[in-house]
Amino acid sequence: MNVERKKYCVNGEWHLSKTDKYMPVTDSSTGEMIAEVPCCTAEEVESAIASAQEAFPAWSKLSLSQRTQMMFKWRNILIEHLEELTLLCAKELGKTLAEARGDVLKAIEPTEHACSLPTLMQGDASLQVTTGFDTATYRMPLGVVAGIVPFNFPAMIPWGWMVPLAIASGNTVVLKASSATPLTAMRILELFYEEGGFPKGVVNLVTCSRKEADIFLTDSRVKAVTFVGTTGVGKQIYSTAAANGKRVQAQCEAKNHALVLEDADLESAASAIINSTYGCAGMRCMALPVIVVQESIADTFVALLKEKAMAMKVGCAYDPETNLGPVVSAEHKTKVCDWIQKGIDEGAELVLDGRNVTVPGFEKGFFVGPTIFDHVKPGMTIGDREIFGPVTLIKRVKNFEEGLALMNENPFANGSVIFTQNGYYAREFEFRTDGGMVGINVGIPVPSAYFPFSGNKDSFFGDLHVLGKDGVRFYTRAKTVTKHWYDETARKKKKEVDTWEGTVERI
Repeated sequence: MNVERKKYCVNGEWHLSKTDKYMPVTDSSTGEMIAEVPCCTAEEVESAIASAQEAFPAWSKLSLSQRTQMMFKWRNILIEHLEELTLLCAKELGKTLAEARGDVLKAIEPTEHACSLPTLMQGDASLQVTTGFDTATYRMPLGVVAGIVPFNFPAMIPWGWMVPLAIASGNTVVLKASSATPLTAMRILELFYEEGGFPKGVVNLVTCSRKEADIFLTDSRVKAVTFVGTTGVGKQIYSTAAANGKRVQAQCEAKNHALVLEDADLESAASAIINSTYGCAGMRCMALPVIVVQESIADTFVALLKEKAMAMKVGCAYDPETNLGPVVSAEHKTKVCDWIQKGIDEGAELVLDGRNVTVPGFEKGFFVGPTIFDHVKPGMTIGDREIFGPVTLIKRVKNFEEGLALMNENPFANGSVIFTQNGYYAREFEFRTDGGMVGINVGIPVPSAYFPFSGNKDSFFGDLHVLGKDGVRFYTRAKTVTKHWYDETARKKKKEVDTWEGTVERI
């Protein structure tokens, strides 16, 4: 079987790398390698930065209306290629077709948001701040910005979170695509130049190891870095890039909790949790892996979750009937299965075991079935650390206060959810939870692109979050201008008077 060697993109052109090291890209449903991508050299990464820097002056000088019109056109191109990109995403990552389509749609939504940049980039102004003086603040682009992309959202994160607001506000971009799932991002970049007609160098793309990606953190030409990935790496990126004077958004791990109270609509809550926990095979930072259940309904609720989980069809990602596709790689499957074993070793009760799932015709795929643990106690690492797989963990509590306290003890605070019909508890939860994105009877509390993706604690490092007004502020800097104009006519008359008076005095 011939496997295509992919190229990296600099200045709108695709280049073969000088490296002899390539990284495999697999079809997660079959286990077969479908492409390989280069581990770009430091010189090649630097050439991408140079390309973005060279493109910046002309791109940033385009009018807001010109850039906006290009974004409108770009949005339509993405919609035209929705199904093509959906299938590519499903193959390389393992998302079901519905989930992969959602990934692409979540790249389109911020693109639509970016079309409103003429309004979002408006500054502030005041006349006559002091006599004869006016002051205005403008939003200016930064220059070259870098995006370091994870594997789990190959369309949404690079082409939704990173590119639209950055380029619409006048910046140029270098993407470090995920080496595990780069194909969707690469295909979108092909469309960006071939059909979008964007100037060369506005967006550049490399695949490389962490060592080469670290160049973004120290190169003075890079003004800002957006990172999505693990907390350990995020902390290192934040500290290094900030120490080098760069802006940083580091969106990191999560261990989202949902609190289910005894007055909740259990059927609706269970359906929402199943969708949230097992959607994308659990490989998303807004999954709900931990369910904190009030003891009085715990047995009933766990049985309901198990029933719904067992009804899911595990299968090939691009089979329309599939509810739960594979995880991204053989290595990731091993990692998830190791976590399941660790849960057993720590003494949690295994209610449903998904380790030995096989799919006829796809025996080499990276499948892990729905897994449920009950009686997860404080101190068990499976209840505290991100597994990033289709594993549900049940923690039992006596009441609302105990549940909220347990949730807030976790070092991660990306999102949190409560299921209840009690308005008082819902409001208390909204006010007191540490979660940055909060759901009230909502299983996946991800806001639209008009609002920030606002994680807290060890789930985020930085001052301005991705998307929303935060995203616009992150990719722009303030310039405050104070103006004063002289009245030439008045000055001339004053000069004439001064001259006449001087003459009289001399006489």
